[in-house]
Amino acid sequence: MAQRRGTRASSPIELAPVILIRGSEGLLADRAADWLRHLAMEADPATERTDIAAATYQAGQLDVVTSPSLFGESRLITVTDLEMMPDALVADLLAYVASPAPDVWLVLRNNGGTRGKKLLDAIAKAGFPTIAADPLKSDRDKLDLVLSDVRSAHRQIDQDAAHALVDALGNDVRSLAAGVAQVISDVDGRITLEAVHRYHSGRVEATGFEVADAAVTGRTAQALTLLRHSFSTGTDPVPLVAALAMKVRAMAKVSVAGNAGPARLGMAPWQIERARRELHGWNDRTLAAAVSALAVADEEVKGASKDPERAVEKAVMTICRLRGSSR
Repeated sequence: MAQRRGTRASSPIELAPVILIRGSEGLLADRAADWLRHLAMEADPATERTDIAAATYQAGQLDVVTSPSLFGESRLITVTDLEMMPDALVADLLAYVASPAPDVWLVLRNNGGTRGKKLLDAIAKAGFPTIAADPLKSDRDKLDLVLSDVRSAHRQIDQDAAHALVDALGNDVRSLAAGVAQVISDVDGRITLEAVHRYHSGRVEATGFEVADAAVTGRTAQALTLLRHSFSTGTDPVPLVAALAMKVRAMAKVSVAGNAGPARLGMAPWQIERARRELHGWNDRTLAAAVSALAVADEEVKGASKDPERAVEKAVMTICRLRGSSR
């Protein structure tokens, strides 16, 4: 039976004659596509796979790849970047959706947008499943991803350990998923906060947050020592700036919101309490200056500067200087 429309990519996924994967979160879209391939090969190990790039589609190509197979094997056809489809593909897909070929699973990947709205409406009207691969923007969504991945591996994780993974790796969903997989592989038994810290010791994301912890509390010497150690071990400047920015944004959010609770802030209670403690020595003016300094550093480490390591160092020194200058 086809899966219900609107299901997130992390939900159970089933094969159907036509399946739409819609959303810009590449990790979730890739996972959905991978699982569909797995199901197709499980249903028929001889399944023939074909990939079509929407942007280079030629009129009539869909008819060719969906025509009856000489040996009767099933076919899995994936059309990528549907948001770039030419009019010829829109027309061919509209005709196909009205009468799908037997023994064919057609997977359509749309990264977003309303191009081909008539086709999207036709897919929905026909009752074919749409798998949502929307961006994971909130920490809550990212935490759900961590917990889901751990459950899928038949493992258990403490809440504070899951939060720590989101804190350390949540700036990039693929990095978060990879980190969770690695922790599951490397840590025996229940995954605790101590195990996460031990696993991340010396790694880029943990080092970044150690640098951020030292910087926002004004420990200049320690922050710079940690930063230079991270560079000496091959740490990339980009996630270091991301860790600093995440820390300062959390502080700014709590500062502006006053006594607002976790639901309004989209943060866990322990994150709010930590941010409140770290706000000592800061005010709105210095927080705004720190945000500006990190915005500059972010541009510099992503190509605007010939010396990205120096850009991070300047940002760390600025944050350390701003902390305590609020009087």
